Amino acid sequence: MKNEHSGGLVEQIQAHAAKIFSEVVALRREIHLHPELSYEEVRTTALITNYLLDLGITPEQPLLETGVVALIQGEHKLSQGKVVALRADIDALPLNEENLHGFCSLESGKMHACGHDMHTAMLLGAAKILSEMKEELEGNVLLVFQPAEEKAPGGAKPFLDAGLFTRFNPSMIIGQHCFPNVETGKVALCKGSFMAATDELYFTVTGQGGHASAPHRASDPVLAAAHIITAVQHLVSRVVPPHEPAVVSIASIHGGNAPNVIPRQVTMSGTMRTMNEELRSLLQERLRQTVTHVATGLGVEAEVEIRTGYPVLFNDLAVTEKAESICREYLGAENVLQSEPLMTAEDFAYYLQECPGTFWQIGTGSLQHDKGNTLHSPTFNPEERALEIGSGLLAYTALRLLQSA
Repeated sequence: MKNEHSGGLVEQIQAHAAKIFSEVVALRREIHLHPELSYEEVRTTALITNYLLDLGITPEQPLLETGVVALIQGEHKLSQGKVVALRADIDALPLNEENLHGFCSLESGKMHACGHDMHTAMLLGAAKILSEMKEELEGNVLLVFQPAEEKAPGGAKPFLDAGLFTRFNPSMIIGQHCFPNVETGKVALCKGSFMAATDELYFTVTGQGGHASAPHRASDPVLAAAHIITAVQHLVSRVVPPHEPAVVSIASIHGGNAPNVIPRQVTMSGTMRTMNEELRSLLQERLRQTVTHVATGLGVEAEVEIRTGYPVLFNDLAVTEKAESICREYLGAENVLQSEPLMTAEDFAYYLQECPGTFWQIGTGSLQHDKGNTLHSPTFNPEERALEIGSGLLAYTALRLLQSA
């Protein structure tokens, strides 16, 4: 059910978003032309800073070398220092773009292939809308342009460690992510555990090299690596309860450089994804045991390194329910979907450990889904119409959450 004032507010913000659409597109394309990797987002930080200053919004003192934090202060008579935070990530990925449009990346080996250029532009668009509606704001809006989401340990935890929440004390935080499998014009939300905890796996298998014609005189790390890969796949089916989602994938293996030489060493790397911390700890322990025992049984040695990554992203139940209602008001009930939990990971999870909030999927795809239009693909190409929708939705959500805070 809509708030008695929400109908007019929806139309007002939608008109704002439509008016600035071409400006937000230009911002997105400028960011897309010049992608920057994690912790290197100097140009993007400057662009964000200058745009906010032009809006009359003064960024706060930097918390890290890159990234921007700014506060829009409400001027409504009921404004009492309440704060709602909106977050966008700003870094790109290390791959070469293969699209054919007129604003492809100019930076070799760098591309916005995960939509962070879209996220940044949408939050800038929301900032412009909100800066023109301060009299409607029953509190303050914290703009968080975060660096380094793509590279562990990520930028969220360093932002928090530098005092982001202790300084501004938001009551809620909202984030969104482009998803090409969701149709443009729609959003999808998930209550509770939404995205997985992620750990990076690194195995080094060391044996005794030798001539491939005499394997009995060697201790073959290649054979051991093959058995290790097979063995760790059994962990999900034989250690994890059937109702619990988990993934263990070995994605890289390197060893040897000649067809007739058994190498001394093989290295492997992969990922593990889980949806709760108890299972995460259990799998880490069993993984170490499995790798070392298989290696010992085959006469080689194995070292196991597990780099702990982002925690489970848990959407607060009450905030997500409230956000669903707000999204229905803005987009229409038919455009608000329920998302299944995903095994992707996001450092937005760190914010949600400290502050209630929610993270949703914003559609950037079409009914005729292109297989090449996927996240982290060199041909990722989101629908730019989502920029208008996302800018307005972020602004409207902040306004409505402050009304109900």
